[in-house]
Amino acid sequence: MDKKRILVVDDDSGIGEMLKTLLEYYGYEVSITPKPEETEKLILEKQIDLVMLDMLISGVNGTDVCRDLRSNPETANTPVLMMSALHDAGKICKEAGADDFIAKPFEMEDLTVKIREILEKRNS
Repeated sequence: MDKKRILVVDDDSGIGEMLKTLLEYYGYEVSITPKPEETEKLILEKQIDLVMLDMLISGVNGTDVCRDLRSNPETANTPVLMMSALHDAGKICKEAGADDFIAKPFEMEDLTVKIREILEKRNS
């Protein structure tokens, strides 16, 4: 089975590196970028299977990035899991087109279950 590729878009390098280490332990291939404007390019270049997108990143609203991904035919079907520490952010993220949402701080087990569910849903 091919390794699934995950792109983490988060400007907190500590979170990005932690997610990379943990997700690689679970068998995923992980790329990180702190630059939301690179998301579309990286999805296409690296054939990303899932994007983990922070809601507030480098002064950019992640929901805008998610809407852009959904409006581009080349990235419209790439699953997006948004994350945020903001209260009530889940509804806003899903309205922007995110497949799912996870609140920060999150348990690694909860995250891996969500990732698996999203990827299985996309493959069925």
